[in-house]
Amino acid sequence: MRIDIITLFPEMCEAVMGESIIGRAQKSNAIEVNCHQLRDYAFDKHRRVDDAPYGGGMGMLMMAEPIALCFEDICKKIGSRPHFIYMSPQGKTLTQERIKELAQYENVCLLCGHYEGVDERLIEKYIDEEISIGDYVLTGGELPALVLADSLARMAPGVLSNNECFELESHYNGLIEYPQYTRPSVWRGIEVPEVLTSGHHKNVEEFRRRESIIRTAKKRPDLLENAELTDKERELAENVLLGEYKKQKNF
Repeated sequence: MRIDIITLFPEMCEAVMGESIIGRAQKSNAIEVNCHQLRDYAFDKHRRVDDAPYGGGMGMLMMAEPIALCFEDICKKIGSRPHFIYMSPQGKTLTQERIKELAQYENVCLLCGHYEGVDERLIEKYIDEEISIGDYVLTGGELPALVLADSLARMAPGVLSNNECFELESHYNGLIEYPQYTRPSVWRGIEVPEVLTSGHHKNVEEFRRRESIIRTAKKRPDLLENAELTDKERELAENVLLGEYKKQKNF
């Protein structure tokens, strides 16, 4: 997988994507991340990429031509057209389900907006979709782009040790992840659930599945609608929502 980021702050993006798991994945060539300085495609000596909007109004707009030139240059380097995403507060909210869909693309390009946004003609002509990471405003598109890039990169083969690393995590299967514990087995008088130290793998698996459903019902009941649950599991979730579930109860 190759991820290209068009930005006014490539050093910021490179610093984040060059660390930890994603950084190691780049070194092992499991993924490729390229950050492009948009000002390199500007026309004047001041390397300006913004101008005042027609019709007046506050702020400045990012001009269409520098972005188009940068994207076209990326297309030439790749030899094909990447899926082009504009990180925008007007876009659809990013979800794990969408991340799984985007992971099917070999090449994805992310545009980081700034100022009052981007010339609409660029969006209409080049952008495939707009994505938001939430209903709030940031100073630029770099943080949203990094969130998407990180989520996307870890789905690529070879980035994580195996698929279980992300398939069992919160939101991947429509549920919140089960609670986890590590040593010591007793911390400040609180014991780790006995089933986790029993060595009985089937019981551990059942415990984790049950706790995942309970936690989802308590914290994110909105996720249950699309979660794949058996009739017994859905009954458990409904009992949790009704406050009728007792922790010691089996199902």
